[in-house]
Amino acid sequence: MPEARLRRVSSQRFLPAVKFVAVALCATAFLLSGAQAAKKEKTSTAKTSLAKKAAGPVPVEVKRNTKSSRSVDRGEKVVRGGRNVVASIRQKNGRTVVAVQRRSVVRVETPARQSFGQLAGLHGTDDVLELKSSVALVIDQDTHEVLFSKNDHAVLPIASLTKLMTGLLISEARLPNDELITITQDDVDTEKGSRSRLTVGTTLPRGELLHLALMSSENRAAHALGRTYPGGLATFVSIMNAKAKMLGMKDTRYVEPTGLSSRNQSSAQDLALLVNAAYSDATVRSLSTSPEYQVEVGNRVLQFNTTNRLVKSPDWEIGVQKTGYISEAGQCLVMQAKVAGRKLIMVFLDSAGKFSRIADAERVRRWVEATHASGSPAAASRAASLQVAG
Repeated sequence: MPEARLRRVSSQRFLPAVKFVAVALCATAFLLSGAQAAKKEKTSTAKTSLAKKAAGPVPVEVKRNTKSSRSVDRGEKVVRGGRNVVASIRQKNGRTVVAVQRRSVVRVETPARQSFGQLAGLHGTDDVLELKSSVALVIDQDTHEVLFSKNDHAVLPIASLTKLMTGLLISEARLPNDELITITQDDVDTEKGSRSRLTVGTTLPRGELLHLALMSSENRAAHALGRTYPGGLATFVSIMNAKAKMLGMKDTRYVEPTGLSSRNQSSAQDLALLVNAAYSDATVRSLSTSPEYQVEVGNRVLQFNTTNRLVKSPDWEIGVQKTGYISEAGQCLVMQAKVAGRKLIMVFLDSAGKFSRIADAERVRRWVEATHASGSPAAASRAASLQVAG
């Protein structure tokens, strides 16, 4: 009896372990069968796909929202073909039926940001030359005769026309042109996010930075010139505004030396005074009308070009020039040029279109050549009347 009881106790001791092994074997068999079924289904799907490709296009039947179709479509599968196409696949009478549904797409385009001139309604002003610029002014530099004007007292952002004042002050300061200036993070544009090939750490002589600022409208170059001015950037900006007042520019305000800020503002009348002053500086004349320039940056040679293609045109004799653009200002251009024997100052602000400011300058040139040529009877009578009036 004691031996039988001991055997019974020892056998009961192994029962939990046996039960655990049995459960584990059952779970393993179940998982293996599921994995084999999934593998078979995957293989079957691949074979079906290959068969479809070999058989050619699948007949398409339009799906109708009827009760009978709903009862047949219990095995329906939905496939998305891109963001705007949904296809359902089902079996019907032994055939594979594909119903394709295309969703209509409504594209919402963000409207272009309007310039200050557009917001003020200046583009609605008509003129005889049908210029695309909302502001224009053409003055004889010698006689101060106004040949053409359009909204010339409107005060608007002037974009990179700002650099003409920056270049004039740097040139007049007579700072060493060979002094090396390094582009820093402070010179990176955080206002508009504009790009530059003058990476942080680039070191160039002041004279080359001035060249790039006036010819190629290089923003980092212009900012570095103002930042390294004796007294710093704040001092330089205050001198910009003081110089504007000295020139009689009553409607002009500067807050930084590049023109990236829309708070740099002026009028066509004021800018004509600036162009006249810039023309008197030989350095500004030479650098602003330079067609191209190369600078060595490390082991590379970078090619920079003028932003005003009229500089390279044989039809133009330009003494000084500057272009500008930000969305708030539109396309801008100022020039001193000799046309039909006359020295003219031209100002075009807030022009709509990438090449419209150039087209406006061409229209003015042809118009002056046709009606205001030096030595023509009309020009002589106007000059006589000006002398009598004076």
